[in-house]
Amino acid sequence: MKIAVLGASGWIGGTILNEALSRGHEVVALVRDPSKLGETAAEVRSVDLAKPLTADTFAGVDVLIASVGGRADLNHSLVAKTVNNLLALLPLAKVPRLLWVGGAGSLEVAPGVTLVSSPDFPPAYKDEALAQGEALKAFRAANTAVNWTFVSPAAEIYPGESEGLYRLGGDSFFTDAKGRSRISVTDYAKAMLDEAEKGAHPNQRISVAY
Repeated sequence: MKIAVLGASGWIGGTILNEALSRGHEVVALVRDPSKLGETAAEVRSVDLAKPLTADTFAGVDVLIASVGGRADLNHSLVAKTVNNLLALLPLAKVPRLLWVGGAGSLEVAPGVTLVSSPDFPPAYKDEALAQGEALKAFRAANTAVNWTFVSPAAEIYPGESEGLYRLGGDSFFTDAKGRSRISVTDYAKAMLDEAEKGAHPNQRISVAY
């Protein structure tokens, strides 16, 4: 399988890139600044989301995994805008599937009540969480031929190796036996690649936590 990773020079995107390579996939790293990527076995293509994208950028790709955030440039509107751009462009590029690195803020802590709306949600992450919520709305509202999956991590995603089995959920926020919502970035990447390989959750949001 040929997998492209948009945002491959970032923390989560880079971990996903390495997981895909470790599984023997042909991988394309899509990055704004290739110099930030370092040594890699992946094919590298330059992509600037602030500029118009072209179908050639995604030529030959079977699955695109997108890790997009607006925190670095304080441009959170870029997130949902990128969803719409990709959903319009990927059919022209003949890319059938899109997996999206989502956020936990839009998960429901009660019916119709999102995590980001809870009073103790960290203010520093609120804009980012709201932007990912808008991205999810864009996916759900789209009339598209693209098979998409929005993959929300646990509330706490942290550096670290695999801790074993992870659990998959849907729209509801869930925790472990100690009441924690957590996942290592390594296990999140494993879950993302498992979904890329199996395609078990088309056109829906899933969540990943221990």
